[in-house]
Amino acid sequence: MAISFSSAPSYFWLNAWVLANIIELATQRFCDKYVAYDIDPGHRLYDQMTQAARSIRANIAEGSGRHDTSLETEMRLTDVAKGSAHELLGDFMNYMMRHSMTPWSSADPRYQHVVTFKLERPCYGEDFLGDAMRHITKQKSHFDVYLERGEAVDAANCLMVLCLKVIYMLTSMLTAQLRDFKQTGGFAENLTQTRIEAKRENAQAEGAPQCPICGKPMLRKTVMRGTRQGQLFWGCSGYPRCVGTREINDIKPK
Repeated sequence: MAISFSSAPSYFWLNAWVLANIIELATQRFCDKYVAYDIDPGHRLYDQMTQAARSIRANIAEGSGRHDTSLETEMRLTDVAKGSAHELLGDFMNYMMRHSMTPWSSADPRYQHVVTFKLERPCYGEDFLGDAMRHITKQKSHFDVYLERGEAVDAANCLMVLCLKVIYMLTSMLTAQLRDFKQTGGFAENLTQTRIEAKRENAQAEGAPQCPICGKPMLRKTVMRGTRQGQLFWGCSGYPRCVGTREINDIKPK
């Protein structure tokens, strides 16, 4: 019996993910053509550039996949993708300086074409994997005049602008993610908060002492390291915001 998935993953709809795929494909092509053995005998530059490009795409996808379970993790992965885009931008800048290439000015029509081009909205059907690959290839074709049919200087310039473009997108995504996190948190964060509240309620029911600093009920905790490792103490249920503690004199560690 044939098995199929009904819809594309949510990140397939993100322009940042589509652009990250374009950057990855173009960087791989650039390195194949222009990062030659004579300037990169250990193949380290090739690996670093292609891995940085892969990291942008992979971390956008992984972060988006964590949206429903942990907004904090989503933000961290989006930030990793942004950092990788900055890393790749620096590699292309270094390549151009090393080869005495002239960067496009922001007023250059080529720069303006790349930076202002709006990606088309994808249309995914049941064959969404094939649809996504065709969509990415089509969007990349709009830049192929520089990436495929130009010289190294054209491809490097185009890729630098594309890196700037995806950095801007990821910055906007981070701003929106932080706003959502402040308002609602994520599943994991809310689950943790629910567990903390349950512990506080149980502590109050058991007659636990109040924190000497903030007045919240305290929880029985165990020293995890140091000379007192294994000993029990009262710790504030508001930790880490509050670090109040009390000694436990009537409880022996097991």
